[in-house]
Amino acid sequence: MTTTSFSEPLRLLPYVAKWCLIALLVAVLAGSASAFFLYVLDVATDWRRGHPWMVWLLPLAGFVVAWLYLHLGKSVEAGNNLLIDEIHDPDKVVPLRMAPLVLFGTVMSHLFGASVGREGTAVQMGGALADQLTHVFRLGRDDRRILLMAGISAGFSSVFGTPMAGAIFGLEVLAIGRMRYDAIFPCFVAAIAADQICLAWGVHHSHYAMGPVGGLAWWAMLAVIAAGIVFGLAGMAFARGTHALSGFMKKRVAYAPLRPVIGGVVVALAVWACGSERYIGLGLDVIGEAFTQPVAPWDFLAKGVFTVASLGTGYKGGEVTPLFYIGATLGNVLAPLLHLPFPLLAGLGFVAVFAGAANTPLASTIMAIELFGAAIGPYAALACVAAYLFSGHTGIYRAQRIGLAKLRYERHEARPAPDDRMV
Repeated sequence: MTTTSFSEPLRLLPYVAKWCLIALLVAVLAGSASAFFLYVLDVATDWRRGHPWMVWLLPLAGFVVAWLYLHLGKSVEAGNNLLIDEIHDPDKVVPLRMAPLVLFGTVMSHLFGASVGREGTAVQMGGALADQLTHVFRLGRDDRRILLMAGISAGFSSVFGTPMAGAIFGLEVLAIGRMRYDAIFPCFVAAIAADQICLAWGVHHSHYAMGPVGGLAWWAMLAVIAAGIVFGLAGMAFARGTHALSGFMKKRVAYAPLRPVIGGVVVALAVWACGSERYIGLGLDVIGEAFTQPVAPWDFLAKGVFTVASLGTGYKGGEVTPLFYIGATLGNVLAPLLHLPFPLLAGLGFVAVFAGAANTPLASTIMAIELFGAAIGPYAALACVAAYLFSGHTGIYRAQRIGLAKLRYERHEARPAPDDRMV
């Protein structure tokens, strides 16, 4: 352990002042963008619900968005993976066009009935807007990495109303098993401020009725770990299914705009066959049901299929809110089998399937505490860590690297984290 001279805290003052200014600017940009996005998303969702026939136009909407990306957005098509790659290997500033393209593409997906989320949009807008400050402040490669991480944290925080989880997500998502502590201050400042800015615009986030959580009995611990294993397997299946369908479509359908046309036809026909819009859009109402009453035992599977069909064929949005849906409804099904309350298992599934699919157990645990209260913390930690361990090394973000294997004796071909700041 090294000793610290009295001059070191003084030398930190310019660093703190610099990153307070930059992180607050990132927060203003990302928080305001998320607020606008959430408002437009609510309008689009309400319009679609009032006009169910619009799902038949989903193939056309998918074609339009994919055509725009083909001609205007090839450089930003990788989305979240582009941001993660730029943090690992800084090359050039992310084009500003990423923000309006993903905003338009996601709103179109929701307006016409695709099953997609919203975190991908907020993260991409936050990262792209933040990266524009690179030239303003003449930042070098290392500072640019931190800037992008702050943008990711700010976007995630403001879209879900979870500032602590958002900050940790930006630190944790880059590499499995490692975190970047050199960005911890900017990420927390940006995430906390972005959440407050989003709220200041009058945006409100969803709340779920958890109810009282009992003490941590040994049998409940075992049941929660068992549930966490199932949640992890569900997250792994979702990630692999999405990647497999995406790869199949790219191999079989050379012209990119035709891929969402095929996916849109499948989704529209499936909605017609089901006679319900239960499995499209965000599905926040169904998530709410999972906390209060038994839901259909196939809800989690149907939502997974609809979402894989949407994302795998090229619709824009995100994976996280559908993962919340899958987790909450799967937890609802497991609750009576494990003799635990519906709200508890729904809440644990809500965060743990995401933890497994994104390989972010710490951010997911903190998210549970922010959304459902501190009492769920020990349960959430067990469920999220178990899900993380059993979800394998494939996640929803292809650019995520393996910093430290989940089992130390395993060997993987994936590239390791690039430098020793990952700790």
